[in-house]
This record gives sequence, structure tokens and C-alpha cells, in this order.
Amino acid sequence: MSNRPNSTTIAAIATPLGRGGIGVIRLSGSKAVQITEQLTGKPIAQARQAAFARFLDADVDGSHATIDEGLVLYFPGPNSFTGEDVVELQGHGGIVVQNALLARLLALGATAAGAGEFSSRAFANGKMDLVQAEAIADLIDAASSQAARSAIRSLQGEFSTRIQTVLEQLIHLRLHVEAAIDFPEEEIDFLADGRILALLEQVIAAIKSVFASARQGQLLREGLQVVIAGKPNAGKSSLLNALAGVDRAIVTHIAGTTRDVLHERITLNGLPITLTDTAGLRETDDLVEIEGIRRAYTQIEQADLLLLVYDLTQDTEPLALAKEFFEDDLHHNLDKKRLIFIGNKADLSTHDVGIGEKDGFRQITLSAKQKLGIDDLVQLISQQAGYQPEENTFIARTRHIDALSRCLISLDDARVQLVDYRAGELMAESLRLSQNALSEITGEFTADDLLGKIFGSFCIGK
Repeated sequence: MSNRPNSTTIAAIATPLGRGGIGVIRLSGSKAVQITEQLTGKPIAQARQAAFARFLDADVDGSHATIDEGLVLYFPGPNSFTGEDVVELQGHGGIVVQNALLARLLALGATAAGAGEFSSRAFANGKMDLVQAEAIADLIDAASSQAARSAIRSLQGEFSTRIQTVLEQLIHLRLHVEAAIDFPEEEIDFLADGRILALLEQVIAAIKSVFASARQGQLLREGLQVVIAGKPNAGKSSLLNALAGVDRAIVTHIAGTTRDVLHERITLNGLPITLTDTAGLRETDDLVEIEGIRRAYTQIEQADLLLLVYDLTQDTEPLALAKEFFEDDLHHNLDKKRLIFIGNKADLSTHDVGIGEKDGFRQITLSAKQKLGIDDLVQLISQQAGYQPEENTFIARTRHIDALSRCLISLDDARVQLVDYRAGELMAESLRLSQNALSEITGEFTADDLLGKIFGSFCIGK
């Protein structure tokens, strides 16, 4: 977030640079109207009414060349996106004409906007809270229609409303606890009468509900890193092609065909997934294949979900294979929540297609080549990731999950102080910390450096 005073008038190209029918440049600040009138050579149009104008270059020998022509839209503050006077110039799309027009605005006194500076001004002027500001960027970056719908819900305030509701419950609870501390001479022990514990349990249940929805929103926003690993010729590339729905990976009977990692961005059940095919894991003297295997292990370490593919016609003990492949990091790679065994080539074996368990791990038998069992695998991936698509999901970020986690930790500590020790002062401190953690989500209690990181990730012009 920029440290410039809000009195500065900023300008930026708001549409992607490139060849197009329309290009929009946005101004915001106290001099937006003045600069626009100098640019067009005539008074600003009425508020929220489009007016045609020519965008004029500097005066040369008593005349002004036309840079471009288009529409002018004026939104007076505080009823604008940023809460300031905002002007949008809708000209023609094109790198040369857009840059020339922006340069003219800067020459007339505007300042080039930084990343996310329009949104940060909207936040600073109370036009939206931090969750809604983040939702703008998340809507732009949405990788699936479900993610876009969730971002819209956050932008419209659904996430903020749920947080605010819990905050009000938490503040109400704090008032009861503070009263119990401030009036110790009362004959009734307010900390022991059960009401405060009941209120605390209500707040904890509400936070857990918000956390569950936020976790779904985080998956929608960040997606899932799914890595396919296994021996050569186990059918890894065929599985990637089957899940992607296109022939992205080369499939041959020759062992070691895949020598580098191959990424494919797909959407399964509305969940954005980066699917990675890797080189077959085996001992080899081929230097190129050795490098491919090294890269495969790097991807395996970074995976959210690991699909270990094995050939049903040759291997029957996938756990033994996993221990052979991952002997250097068994604890991480043999995590039952992270690893799925994929028995492939069911069409060439006596095994039935379906989902089951093997050595305590989730397993599915399928035929990638014949595309048998692929729908079951899609469902299994969603289940293993904890993804349950809901119509009321809102978009969420890692920082939201972190804040909710810290809030729950503080609330659990408050319960211990209440139930085990009847320590009102310590309980009150835990409740204060939990309220601060919640307030970070909407921006009511947020450090400036965090705001800078958040808005710095936005695109220019937004």
C-alpha cells in the first residue's frame, strides 16, 4: 500500500495492455476533475453520465493534437469506488495510444498509481473492508466459476458479515467476563454459574463453522497441487491425459519417456488443480533421466496430494513401493491424508475398478487408458483434500485461515482458564487476543506492513 497522502491524484491504465476495442484509464483524487478538463478542453460532464470528448495533447504553436477520443465518466466522491472524485476515460485499446494518454495525464499533474492503490484508498476511506478489497483481486484471478462465485460473495460482504456476527458475540462474552472481574464483591460467582461457559462454547462453535467454510474458500482460491508418481510405464502420463481430458503427455511403451515434469492446470468439481506428471522413479545411468527423477522428487515434496501409480499386472504391494521410493522421508510422504495408491491397468488384470483401502491408505483401481474409474478418482481427490463444494462458500486466503486458527487457540486457552482455574483475568486476556485475531481479517486491527503486502499483490489500476 502506498504511503502517499490521499490528496495526491493518481492515474493508471485499468484494462490489460494490448490490442482491443476499448481501453480505460482511471483517475482518483482531488484534482481528477481539473486534470480531465485540461485534457479535454471543456467542463466535466454531469455525474455518472457518459459524454464524448477528445483527449488533447500539449499546446504546440497554439493548437492541440488529438491523442485519442472516447467517453468521459465522472463519479464524485464520496459516492465512488475510492470515496474520492473518480474519472474514467474510455478510449481505444492499444499500447501506444494508452501510454500516450497516461503520459499526458501525468504531465498535467497526476501521479502514476501503484499496485492496488485504488483499492487501498477505498479501504482507507471506509468504502469496503479488507476482506472485500481482497475479494476484488481474487475475483480477477479466479481459476474456476465456483471460485468466481465465492469471490463475489466475499465482495458482497458475506464473509465479513459472518466475522462481524462472531465478533459481536465475542464482545458480549468479554463484557460478562470483565463484569465478573470488576465486581468480585458480589455474592454470585459469575465465572461459575455456567452462563459464561455457555457463551464461550457458542463463540467457539461459530468460529469453527466459519473456519470450515473458509477452508473451502482457501482451496478454491489457491487450488491443489496434485503430483503423479510411480515407476516407468505404470501409466502416469495416461492418467494425466485422462484427468485433463486432452493428450498433454506423450504415452509410449518405452520406459523413461517422461523425463521432465509436466504441469497441467485443470478444474475438477469446481476445484482448481495443478496436475503434475513426473519422470518414472527407478535406478538409471542416463544423466537426463537422473535429472528428471531429481525434479520428480522435488515436486513430490511440494505436493498437497500424491498419487502413487502402480501397474496391477506387475506390482501388488504399493506400500512396499512407497517405502522403496520414499525411504529418505517416510514420515512426510507416507502421510495417509496426503498419499493415494492408484492401481492402474485394471483392464489388463483381474482386479475390479473401484475405491477401497490398502494398508490403511485410500486406494483406487482403474484403467487410465480406457478411462475406467476416473470419475471415482475425481471424487476421491475431492474427499482427500477435504473439499465439499457448497453454494454458500466464500473466498478465503491463507492469512484468514491463520487468523481463525489463532482465534481458536486463544478461545481454547480461555476455556482452560475458566474451567480449570477460574482465572478471570487470564481468561479475559485470551478473549482479547482472540478478538484481535478476528479483527485482523476485516482490517479493523491490522499492521501497516501487512496492508502493504496485501495491496501490493493487486494489479495496477485496481
